[in-house]
Amino acid sequence: MQKFYKVFLVLFIIFIAINLYALDWQADLLSEDNLKFVFSAASAILGVILLFVLNTWSKIGAKK
Repeated sequence: MQKFYKVFLVLFIIFIAINLYALDWQADLLSEDNLKFVFSAASAILGVILLFVLNTWSKIGAKK
């Protein structure tokens, strides 16, 4: 992985960890208080997936 991708991978993992810590586990997952943290964690997970896709594409392009 390039350094650029590693930086964003660390940032996304930190965002996911913060949002999981901030969730109120006693309340419903989709309650009004938790919804902003759920959406933020979901977007960070999508960012990690996109990061791996972009990294794979860059490896495919470098082999040519």
